Amino acid sequence: MADRQATVRLVEESEATGRVAAIFDDIKATKRIDFVPAIWRVLATNPAHLDLMWTRLKAIMHPEADGGTSRLDPLTREIIALAVSATNGCSYCINSHTAAVRKLGLDVEGLGEVMAIVGLFNSTNAIAEGYQIEPDILPPLD
Repeated sequence: MADRQATVRLVEESEATGRVAAIFDDIKATKRIDFVPAIWRVLATNPAHLDLMWTRLKAIMHPEADGGTSRLDPLTREIIALAVSATNGCSYCINSHTAAVRKLGLDVEGLGEVMAIVGLFNSTNAIAEGYQIEPDILPPLD
C-alpha cells in the first residue's frame, strides 16, 4: 500500500504568520507538544477554517486552558474521541487520540477495553437499527 498523502500542501510552521502563527503557538501550548500536528497544518490552508476548528476543539476538549470547566475529565473526553474515531475509521484520528489517552495514563489493557466496548456497541447498534427496535428504556427528561 502506498503512503497516504494529504490532498493539499501542509502549511509549515516556519511559513505561518499572523493569526495562523498565533493558533499554531496556542495548539502547542494547549496540547503541551513541540510541533503542530498535520491536521492543523492542513486546516491552515484556510485560516478562517483553522480558527473555527481550533476554537471549537479547544473549547470542548481543553476548556481548562481558558479557565473553563467540564463535567468530563480529560481522559474521558479523549476516550470518547478515540471511540468515535475508531467507529468512523479515521486512521489519523485513531492514532492521535490513542497517543492522547496513553499520555493521560491509559495502559494497553485499558486501551483494549475501550476497543472492546467500541466493537460491542457498533455491533449492538447495528442489530437494534437493523431490527428497527422501538426504544423502551428512556432517559429522564429533567
